[in-house]
Amino acid sequence: MNWNHIKADWKQIKGQVKSQWGKLTDDDMTLIEGKWDQLVAKLQERYGYQKDKAEREVDMYLRKLDAQNQNQAQQQRHDGQPHR
Repeated sequence: MNWNHIKADWKQIKGQVKSQWGKLTDDDMTLIEGKWDQLVAKLQERYGYQKDKAEREVDMYLRKLDAQNQNQAQQQRHDGQPHR
């Protein structure tokens, strides 16, 4: 999953982002509004991360979402096939 996908689906994804980083407020989520640099800045502010740490956190989260999406897609393909 790339950040453009996150930005496009922000309204659906922001709850997951807030669950991941519980210190982010509703106001933070409104300010971030799908912007990668704003999320990085808010992680620095709320968690005291250095910029590189905040960037790594966001990148790891994107990889986690990718893995979840791939697993869901595989499961859907598997569920759609007749059992042998």
